[in-house]
Amino acid sequence: MKAFEATNLYIRKASQLMNLGSRIELLLLSPEAEHNVTVPIELDNGEIAVFSGYRIQHNSARGPMKGGLRYHPTVDPDDVRALASLMTWKTAVVNIPYGGAKGGIACDPKQLSQPEMERLTRKFVQRISMEIGPQRDIPAPDVNTNAQVMAWIMDEYSRLHGYSPAVVTGKPLELHGSEGREAATGRGVIVITEAFINDLGRSMEGVTIAIQGFGNVGSYAAQCAHELGSKIVAVSDVGTSLYNPDGLDIPTLMTFAKTRRPLSEYEGEGVSRITPQELLALDVDVLIPAALGGVFTREVAETVRAKVIVEGANAPTEPEADEIFERRGIVVIPDILANAGGVTVSYFEWVQNIQCLRWAEAEVNERLRTIMTNSYATVRNLVKQRNLSWRTASFVVALGRVAKATVLRGV
Repeated sequence: MKAFEATNLYIRKASQLMNLGSRIELLLLSPEAEHNVTVPIELDNGEIAVFSGYRIQHNSARGPMKGGLRYHPTVDPDDVRALASLMTWKTAVVNIPYGGAKGGIACDPKQLSQPEMERLTRKFVQRISMEIGPQRDIPAPDVNTNAQVMAWIMDEYSRLHGYSPAVVTGKPLELHGSEGREAATGRGVIVITEAFINDLGRSMEGVTIAIQGFGNVGSYAAQCAHELGSKIVAVSDVGTSLYNPDGLDIPTLMTFAKTRRPLSEYEGEGVSRITPQELLALDVDVLIPAALGGVFTREVAETVRAKVIVEGANAPTEPEADEIFERRGIVVIPDILANAGGVTVSYFEWVQNIQCLRWAEAEVNERLRTIMTNSYATVRNLVKQRNLSWRTASFVVALGRVAKATVLRGV
């Protein structure tokens, strides 16, 4: 099943439970605009390369559209369409005043120099500059993009339209980025995890966690969980999975990760290598997928032994796997709730830029915790009241807010 089809399946399921009707459902399923552009640049060797770029804007009923920008060879319109839709529901489930969008360029950043990445980014902004803006559509970092890429976007957009720091979030602090933004998605994942564990009558002390992915989301999730006393027994990157049943040395791993070396070069006491499949099948309290989507297929779902899955990545679970997890009694806290910390602090950054303010990191983290825990409580109450899965309950909350805004504004 393709990514956008899978997302729409969840929307239809929630819509039917809510009796929204076919008219409203059709409005919620359909993207508002799709922008497909070619992005030609001159490479360092003088040759010309042409890349495909996308910005898909799903829904603006609740405010300007918001969503990341990823650079990856697999970027295609269907994936971007699905991710744009998920952003609509993600911003709604945490009740921040945005709609959803997503963008990307089909490229392999590992094959591009930094000057080539800059030229690619600036040319892409030139192609879509009329479609984005502080009150229209605000990009942010995603897979293989970072604060530096956001700085180039801000600068190029400002050259074309006047100084506009609020056009993009996830910027460097020196260019009006927000304190706490880099760690926000991973921190939010652990805020949600802690709330769930507390509901079980436990603290995070001693909770065993396996994390697939040790990029921005996975590494900060590991750090935040470690600070709460949890035992991170496994982490992975694209090539290597590290395992220590007694718990990995997360501070040392965080320092190592900042050198941008692969985990295959890491050596630590008691650390062994396991396969990616073995990591996903570990007998742990919490499993956090924090890499790319489509990780949990039907086959993989049958091997998972974790008690709860907290989705740090976007769309890591295929619908068939979701059904298997439900049958097996494995709780899945969905991406649109679990990894909404990033867009929440992006919202804080946008607010600070609009108002020419700067908040301290402690204030940002406290505001993040408040929004995430309140959103968790809203979904949890619906799970209990109507005996729904966490994913369905999250979509019901989100669809209710977007549908009401859509009706009030009119077609």
